[in-house]
Amino acid sequence: MNKNFEQISIKPGFMKHNGGLLFKTISENEYQFKTVITENHLNAAGITHGGFISAMVDAGAGTSAHRAAGNSPCVTISLELKFISPVKLGQELIGTTKIQKKTKSMVFLTCELKTSDKIVATASGVWKILKLTGAGPGG
Repeated sequence: MNKNFEQISIKPGFMKHNGGLLFKTISENEYQFKTVITENHLNAAGITHGGFISAMVDAGAGTSAHRAAGNSPCVTISLELKFISPVKLGQELIGTTKIQKKTKSMVFLTCELKTSDKIVATASGVWKILKLTGAGPGG
């Protein structure tokens, strides 16, 4: 298992456009992801936009589900977030995901997002494991 953070936002798209996301595997049921807050992540109040926090959790926890599912593609079924404290410019935001249960078709997980000194948000979510068999569209 890779114990170092790796950049997972390699393909062009939303997360790469927003600065990317670093990710690492801690164990088969625990993963971490992180980023540093820049000016384009801030809202009009000068703190990190809740939509960016949501997207970061969705990408990081989604990658955790993907890894836990043996690298099968996974899609978000539900994601519940609770915003607890603000995040300011320049702060490093670290998410820790714990896989609570995995079935043949679903991954259930929880996630805690922190800065160095406080909890920023908590989340729980359900991901569907896609079984791609080459059946084509609608297959």
